[in-house]
Amino acid sequence: MSSDLSLLNLILHASFVVQLVLLVLVLASVTSWTMILDRGRVLGQARKSANDFEERFWSGGDLSALYKDLSADEKGNLGLATIFRAGFKEYVRLRKVDGNDMMAVLQGAERSMRVALSREMDRLDTNLPFLATVGSTSPYVGLFGTVWGIMHAFHALGNVDQATLALVAPGISEALVATAIGLFAAIPAVIAYNRYSNQVERLNNRYEEFMEEFSTLLQRQGRG
Repeated sequence: MSSDLSLLNLILHASFVVQLVLLVLVLASVTSWTMILDRGRVLGQARKSANDFEERFWSGGDLSALYKDLSADEKGNLGLATIFRAGFKEYVRLRKVDGNDMMAVLQGAERSMRVALSREMDRLDTNLPFLATVGSTSPYVGLFGTVWGIMHAFHALGNVDQATLALVAPGISEALVATAIGLFAAIPAVIAYNRYSNQVERLNNRYEEFMEEFSTLLQRQGRG
């Protein structure tokens, strides 16, 4: 009986619909784990980049020199560095065009930083909706496979004279595997989505705080 109810045997002898459900869930799980690892790496880099940039920015060095250093390595710029470069570049350009209207100069710099912020948040948010979808739908997909498998098992009982637990147990076990795989796919996706969403939100708040501080610094520099 134990060999008959082994996981591999249950999957191999499940109905086609249940096998198809299991295949979809396994693919969703593998894809979500790939995205979980990728988002962990990306968000880790974003936090490290923010720490490194803030250390350089608040060290008291010249902003023009910092801008030149960052522009020399554009591919390595992430997060705050990208926002700083966008704002400072627009600030310098507008100062040359119309340096007398400081309000217009600052507003232009802030708009450029907002665009850079939006692009950065899109980069950090990538794949999070997929994790949310896997986390919310996988249990229901697994439940569908379970319901279908149980229906298939009881339908098969109609062809026998005497129904026993030994006859129905394999079919029900096959069906319950779908629910188990659905939960296996959903739980890590939900945990990762909640964790990464919180990290993205914290980074967004950090970026916005920097933009406000940088705008105030540019305003003081313009008056000076």
